[in-house]
Amino acid sequence: MKFIADLHIHSRFSRATSKEINLSNLAKWAKIKGIDVLGTGDFTHPLWFKELKEGLEPAENGLYQIRGGNNKTRFILTSEISCIYSKNGKVRKIHLVVFAPSLKDVENINSRLEHIGNLKSDGRPILGVDAKELLKTILEVSPNSFMVPAHCWTPWFAIFGSKSGFDSVEECFEDYSKHIFALETGLSSDPKMNWRLSSLDKYTLISNSDAHSLKKLGREASVFEGNNISYQQIIDALKKISQSLKLIYTIEFFPEAGKYHYDGHRNCNIVFSPSETKKNSGICPVCNRPLTIGVLNRIDELADKPIDRLPTRAIPFKSIVPLQEIIAEAGGVSSLSKKVEKEYWDMIDKMGSEFNILLEVPKKELEKLALPEIARGILAVREGKVVAEPGYDGVYGKIKTLHQKGLKEIFKQKSLF
Repeated sequence: MKFIADLHIHSRFSRATSKEINLSNLAKWAKIKGIDVLGTGDFTHPLWFKELKEGLEPAENGLYQIRGGNNKTRFILTSEISCIYSKNGKVRKIHLVVFAPSLKDVENINSRLEHIGNLKSDGRPILGVDAKELLKTILEVSPNSFMVPAHCWTPWFAIFGSKSGFDSVEECFEDYSKHIFALETGLSSDPKMNWRLSSLDKYTLISNSDAHSLKKLGREASVFEGNNISYQQIIDALKKISQSLKLIYTIEFFPEAGKYHYDGHRNCNIVFSPSETKKNSGICPVCNRPLTIGVLNRIDELADKPIDRLPTRAIPFKSIVPLQEIIAEAGGVSSLSKKVEKEYWDMIDKMGSEFNILLEVPKKELEKLALPEIARGILAVREGKVVAEPGYDGVYGKIKTLHQKGLKEIFKQKSLF
């Protein structure tokens, strides 16, 4: 049995998040997307934690469900923390996802962290503490908690980020590196890019949405397979020691669609590949300031293996484009269009969850139940027949599908709608 998990999200108490995020809506949208296990996000925030205590009840060991209902969505207690501190003569800004086995453990963690920083100011609190010391503190009060470096290549706030990160897990966590066994690849990189660093072979690469709104849930996710699932089973699966639960693949953004894949300057409308950045000595030709170095360039800098390398125990992945974006491209309209919205719900009604439509529905059934251009778009994405306009410096990239008739002919056709 497969379980799709999105373990890193946010509540409405984080900055720049939807006010519609509550437990009921999260469970509702998890079903729409096809997610079985969802991170709670933001358990450090007092008001959100109060809602978690009141709205959740224990399910399988270490997992929770909506209190008093029959909703099948499972929740795992998670929270992202931002550490900003100085180490080895450089300011570090690291985002970390913390997982806890119970609400009591969360209470103990929050009680300790209240003495370090203000947990009320943001769902993702900013703490002036070394990442290693934070991990040490959490393990002291909750030994069965664990930590995963979030979106590990993002320039500004990540363990390997070009602006404020480290060159290795060991440099960041020192003797506590042994407690790190998984890394979150983030939207702007995929496993294939990470496989270029042999130093990362010992870590399990996971993917999550880091969603700030309900519709963004599941834009990346991790897929497990097993007879049962629990908090400890998830840990053991990530450590690759479980006999009953395995991480079988991850669901990925095309990395070019992420906000930091290429280098550039958003305000100057400059977007460079790593080779173009090198030609310009890392300087923006418009403002003469250093460019924001993106994920691809940073991986090039640290990589010790070729592009097509496949590690021995590599976990495969599948790349997707959100269904509403595929519908919008097929119709030649905005993804925010009411027509796209209507078609999206019609397809969900006919074929089930979004993940089922994007990944599982057989070709013949898809062609029977979906409009022709939409079916062709979904199949093109499954086959990797896409063209990309890479994102840079906080600007999302764009992915277009190469339909069987060819991209130019599709664009010439009359609008689907």
